[in-house]
Amino acid sequence: MADPKGFLTTGREGAKTRPVAERVKDWNEVYVPGSLLPIISKQAGRCMDCGIPFCHNGCPLGNLIPEWNDYAYREDWSAASERLHATNNFPEFTGRLCPAPCEAACVLGINQPAVTIKNVEVSIIDKAWDSGDVTPQPPERLSGKTVAVIGSGPAGLAAAQQLTRAGHTVAVYERADRIGGLLRYGIPEFKMEKVHINRRIEQMRAEGTKFRTEIEIGRDIDAAKLRQRYDAVVIAAGATVSRDLPVPGRELNGIHFAMEYLPLANKVQEGDFVQPPITAEGKHVVVIGGGDTGADCVGTAHRQGALSVTQLEIMPRPGEERNANQPWPTFPMLYKVTSAHEEGGERIYSVSTTHFEGDEDGNVQFLHLVEVEFKDGKLEQKPGTERKIPAQLVTLAMGFTGTDRSNGLVEQFGLELDERGNIARDENFATNVDGVFVAGDAGRGQSLIVWAIAEGRSAARGVDRYLTGVSELPAPIRPTDRALTV
Repeated sequence: MADPKGFLTTGREGAKTRPVAERVKDWNEVYVPGSLLPIISKQAGRCMDCGIPFCHNGCPLGNLIPEWNDYAYREDWSAASERLHATNNFPEFTGRLCPAPCEAACVLGINQPAVTIKNVEVSIIDKAWDSGDVTPQPPERLSGKTVAVIGSGPAGLAAAQQLTRAGHTVAVYERADRIGGLLRYGIPEFKMEKVHINRRIEQMRAEGTKFRTEIEIGRDIDAAKLRQRYDAVVIAAGATVSRDLPVPGRELNGIHFAMEYLPLANKVQEGDFVQPPITAEGKHVVVIGGGDTGADCVGTAHRQGALSVTQLEIMPRPGEERNANQPWPTFPMLYKVTSAHEEGGERIYSVSTTHFEGDEDGNVQFLHLVEVEFKDGKLEQKPGTERKIPAQLVTLAMGFTGTDRSNGLVEQFGLELDERGNIARDENFATNVDGVFVAGDAGRGQSLIVWAIAEGRSAARGVDRYLTGVSELPAPIRPTDRALTV
């Protein structure tokens, strides 16, 4: 497979990023355009022909990684694209946004830097778009069955594309003004330019998928009536309820959920605003939450001209090497320096916010915090470590707690929830309501983009079987499958 000695003769080399001073002045993707193609064939040649490719286990989509590594090494880009699309509807999304559990499970990664699987993936799909290898795939005949998909994030789009190609007439309902869900308004432009979403939407339109924006099921259309209009419904509404921070001063102006802050910055790039209604310009910014959404807030604040950016995390700083309790091939918790962190700011670990302090006009001015540590399995404050830091804009990026229930969708359908508050489903991704299925974070809880696409593909098989009695669509995962962790 690929170069038999590649993993011995070629070191790992990743995508090159543009200089920080240059990229913080614009919203283009941080990587140097075209920098991967000159090196990517040799990087793909590092794939080991390892016999049992554990990267398959790390990826819920079951991506055929050694196969498209081999084609990329041989520069057979059309064949590589075919293998890539065999398991993944949107590799340009995952190649830019997925944290790559496949690389954590790479056999080479046991004692060397893993194969740059993400970089190979994104190189193949970008080359495929440039070469015209990505074309609409309309069905040969229509089934006469209709499906409504609620939500246009990665799970909803994957389910819609699979069902459209199976011959069903599919309409995607999105409550925002543009298609894409969190891909559109939660992911900053510097991580993924929206041209990648737009051309996939055009491909899906050409295949026959219909899109309905600015329609919220539960508010604009009664969910029960929607069920009557379609032969089946797929709920892919995500887990969009943000986790709050109920401490004194939370009501002050200038404290916002990340998903209040980030979409407005993206709307500027869409041309909806000249300046965002919430901006970091000239302010001391504090981001609460150490995950990817928090990093997105950090990078956005840099580009808006923040005076300072501080990111807080309640957990201890992770190590830079695998811990013994996170052995290969599990996905380890490691210290990550994202492109946003390269651009500046301070990261503070093992701290908890006690309260916010405002001025006489009700605007937040300071955040009070205290150091914390684990004792007997519990998080406790360390006496004498209290301090305050300036904060004129605070973004809460502490994750999501479940599907939005305020719009009435859950109640109008009469859906049952599981013990975590997610929409319950059976082994076919079907809910307790006949003909209603659920895919993505709405059923799984907050997860990764690669799991969302896998859910959408698997739920599509359940819907297809429900409508026709049999299905040839792939189902890479079961609803009960979980990431390869300890």
